[in-house]
Amino acid sequence: MNMIAASAKVHPSSIVESGAVIGENVKIGPFCYIGPKVVLGDDIELLSHVVVSGRTTVGKGTKIFPNAAIGGDSQSVHHSAVDTELLIGANCTIREGVTMNTGTVEHGGKTVVGDNNLFLANSHVAHDCQLGNNIILSNNVMLAGHVTVEDRVILGGGCAVHQFTRVGRQAFVGGLSAVSYDVIPYGMLNGNPGLLSGLNVVGMTRAGIDRATIHVVRRAYKQIFEGPESIRANAAAIREDYIDCAPVIEILDFIAAESDRALSSPQRGKA
Repeated sequence: MNMIAASAKVHPSSIVESGAVIGENVKIGPFCYIGPKVVLGDDIELLSHVVVSGRTTVGKGTKIFPNAAIGGDSQSVHHSAVDTELLIGANCTIREGVTMNTGTVEHGGKTVVGDNNLFLANSHVAHDCQLGNNIILSNNVMLAGHVTVEDRVILGGGCAVHQFTRVGRQAFVGGLSAVSYDVIPYGMLNGNPGLLSGLNVVGMTRAGIDRATIHVVRRAYKQIFEGPESIRANAAAIREDYIDCAPVIEILDFIAAESDRALSSPQRGKA
């Protein structure tokens, strides 16, 4: 049995399978398909030709444009028939042709997307990705499986992120870049192969970080990536000097954390 709120509007050409839950003031345009394990929160709009399948939950106020395919099975060769999930937060905008997949059993079974994110046309979120809030995926961005993208990251058009890679908070990745290794918070990465080219100063300023703090972070960045030892050793050596600077400590914690990938740097071969 469908659970469709009385205020929801479903175009007669669309199919809502038995078992789906449709919230208040939802608008489902023509030729959409909603699977039996889908939950659509209040005030969601599906324009037309949208497929939402799998065990997928979409948060309040999200808007999905034509030809998006949301909640499909993972494209992993290890995909099993066991139910896994896709969880999408509130107030996301999902443009034309976007694809998002559910997780895999081997890695927790959940793909998670936070709130207030913008996914431009034909971008892809693969199985088991973990995305924060206020992120922008530009046109044709490709996230492989198990990628972590923290809050306020901007990924430029056509860039590709390798599986298991982490992209730190408020990093900026330029268009057509190949992101093979972890990108530090506030970092700016460009090219193929992708190399760090400094800090996302514009993003830091927009986030309200004052000029004096940005200068401190720049000094720490130089010590980390131009110091005499490896990146991790340089980062560990300067921690006590920056204990009162939250953005630097955030970068140092990111570098120190366990990861499946090496760290992106301004030069290849230095980890």
